[in-house]
Amino acid sequence: MFILAGCEIGGVEIPPMITNIISYIVTGIKIGVPIILVIFGMIDLGKAVMGSKEDEIKKAQSTFIKRLMAAALVFFVITIVQFLVGILDNAGERDGQTTGAVTCLKEIF
Repeated sequence: MFILAGCEIGGVEIPPMITNIISYIVTGIKIGVPIILVIFGMIDLGKAVMGSKEDEIKKAQSTFIKRLMAAALVFFVITIVQFLVGILDNAGERDGQTTGAVTCLKEIF
């Protein structure tokens, strides 16, 4: 999917394999978290509806809401980090300087 060049931060070369692994993990989280949320939500709510007990249904709904908030938090943290790295990279380019760390992070995310 991604083939990133190695990054250099502070004179230390980071191997391309490491940057690719981090990029795959971030992409996996962005795709996997909503899918897992939907699957677990369907299982929990399906069990509660099949049990036909009102308190089980309410408990499953509250569990789903908690999972939804946790998933949104994880998803938005990644999005905010990407946004901030993009802003830092653009700010560095305007001054005519780009730091290796910011450029490397922008490539990874």
